[in-house]
Amino acid sequence: MYLKNSKTIVIKIGSSLLIDEKKIIRKKWLSEFAKDIKELLNDKKNVIIVSSGAIALGCKKLNLSKKNLKLDKSQAIASIGQIELMNLFKKTFSIKKINLSQILLTLEDTEQRRRAINAKRTFENLFKLNFVPIVNENDSIATSEIKYGDNDRLASRVAQISNADCLILLSDVEGLYTKNPKIHKDAKLIKEIKNLGSDIEEIATKSIGEHGTGGMKTKIDAAKVCQLSGCVMSIADGLSMRPIKKIFKKNTCTWFLPKISKLDARKKWIISSISPKGELIIDDGAINALKKGKSLLAAGIKNVNGKFNKGDHIKILDKNMTEYARGLSSFTSDEISKIKGHHSNKINELLGYVTKSEVIHKDDMVEI
Repeated sequence: MYLKNSKTIVIKIGSSLLIDEKKIIRKKWLSEFAKDIKELLNDKKNVIIVSSGAIALGCKKLNLSKKNLKLDKSQAIASIGQIELMNLFKKTFSIKKINLSQILLTLEDTEQRRRAINAKRTFENLFKLNFVPIVNENDSIATSEIKYGDNDRLASRVAQISNADCLILLSDVEGLYTKNPKIHKDAKLIKEIKNLGSDIEEIATKSIGEHGTGGMKTKIDAAKVCQLSGCVMSIADGLSMRPIKKIFKKNTCTWFLPKISKLDARKKWIISSISPKGELIIDDGAINALKKGKSLLAAGIKNVNGKFNKGDHIKILDKNMTEYARGLSSFTSDEISKIKGHHSNKINELLGYVTKSEVIHKDDMVEI
């Protein structure tokens, strides 16, 4: 079972699951959903929730219709609704003693490598602190040019950044059917999809509710991102109470299987960076440590070539100037010049501020 074997799980919930057609908040549903999250946490799983609903809740508070809202007004309404949304989550989840945090993301945050790395580290630290991040698109500042436009694609990017094993898109249908089940009675649920061909895209009919901006097409787009991220994805019925428990028990959903492993996807993501911005020359001891799967520490660095920033793609060379690996730097070139050759416990003293101990984290490195 894909869900059972997953360590890090991203769950996307749409506006229509939080607020119904009569603009009534579905408090009972959210309370039951909190039970699902608590069970996942008890099972030692990392959970990220990607939630829509800020604009819908803002409209409810102001008694406005979401239809025909201009971008600048929807941004203001989103900022009003954001507080409503988080208050709703906090009030409901605190009953189950679930700690929540909020992360607001725009498209740029996931497209720019440095920002994506920072987001990844934030997720990792929140998991260590036993907090569940709730991710929202930053509707209050996102422009039409940089908006995701729907949270299905945002959720797939979050799954990619966080190196998640599984993404669940909770929808108003049980998954992808051979035909539109609302029209055709003989429509059958497709249980597993390995290849996303034109036939699958044709099946994905678009359906838009008053509060939701997505349809099946955006879910297929999300599946494409997941397939190249080594992450399994599920489209499942979110309208029923305890939707995650239902997936565990009945497995009535559509699973999209990845084309490559998570490790291969991570390597591809790092290697696909445009030309490296600099080089680090390291000693034999550091090379041996990297061969054992360790991170690169300052003590093993002999020299720094080039000017680069935190998050930039750099080469790692041995003492003979032969390229051994590539990775994403946790420091600028100026910072590394100051700390090279020194033990990690001296970094804060040398730089004058608290920072990481790894110059390149093992997860951000690929051997050539």
